[in-house]
Amino acid sequence: MKLQECKKYNKDVAEVGEFRLDWEKLKGKSIAISGGTGMIGSFLIDVLMYRNERFNQNTDIYVFGRNKEKAKERFGNYDKSIYFNFIEQDINEPIKCVCDGMEIGRVDYVIHAASNTHPVAYASDPIGTISANVIGTNNLLDWATKVKCERFVFLSTVEIYGENKGDIDKFTEDYLGYIDCNTVRAGYPESKRTGEALCQAYAKQKNLDVVIPRLSRVYGPTMLETDTKALSQFIKKSVSRENIVLKSEGTQEFSYSYVGDAVFAILKILVDGKSLEAYNVASAKSDIMLKDLAKILADYAGTEVVFELPDEVEKAGYSKATKATLDISKLKALDWKSKYDIERGLHHTVDILREKLEL
Repeated sequence: MKLQECKKYNKDVAEVGEFRLDWEKLKGKSIAISGGTGMIGSFLIDVLMYRNERFNQNTDIYVFGRNKEKAKERFGNYDKSIYFNFIEQDINEPIKCVCDGMEIGRVDYVIHAASNTHPVAYASDPIGTISANVIGTNNLLDWATKVKCERFVFLSTVEIYGENKGDIDKFTEDYLGYIDCNTVRAGYPESKRTGEALCQAYAKQKNLDVVIPRLSRVYGPTMLETDTKALSQFIKKSVSRENIVLKSEGTQEFSYSYVGDAVFAILKILVDGKSLEAYNVASAKSDIMLKDLAKILADYAGTEVVFELPDEVEKAGYSKATKATLDISKLKALDWKSKYDIERGLHHTVDILREKLEL
């Protein structure tokens, strides 16, 4: 069945759509979202459409994507809605200001969620990875100024901190770690850093209001089938009740976010975040070593964790960070709370995907 037909997923969307937020600030507004068919963008769109359908939010949604058929498959249930608009657009090209033959004169909010976000993409398409984060970001920022955007939301990443130098426990938003820029893998974090710098430049020269959620490693039932992140592979194995394959010693410690928590954080930062500020985003009680995360999923599937060496393409895309956990004090100060800890979030994700596959 389709994800939108899963009861547990729809309950997730409804819960986020009814979290405490100043929804009036989005009522009657228009929001453009790049990367709309991705893990975060698709969940975000479902939440906004839920608000339209259940609470007469009247929020116009413009979704940028390169694949019209892919978008139709994912969002076909919104075809008859006057509030859902898909624009076939490669963000590496100048942004069109036309939808269904009509010029878009104004968009209130722009959320830039398009990016390569998994290791094989970093290693096999480093140019595309950098282009989306630099050229694509610049194109969207330029377009945002033309349509008189009230606020631009740039989805950044924990990766911009690089490696923990051992001088801090959790990354705060002003921390500067180390990135070896002379590697293919560096293309992702370095281009995300450049994207953040472009946001600051447009704020200075074009008076564009910008906020920056820095996301931890996000997971959830909206993850793409093509996602090659270790956690995504673990989840797929757990869903099908297979052994979890760990391609390292698993001592890396990271922060994670369930996709519903991440989307609520993005909306909270959009509505209440301070201009030009970055906010770390991670679910509560979700700092965990990779081997322990693998064990949670293996135990839930009734299987085991097995070790296997990565191939060269996989290895080239892996992060060198051994500890990357986030301090989320700034986000909590916006009165944001997460719903899922790591174990509950993982179990919930597996349950939804099994429901989808009717396993």
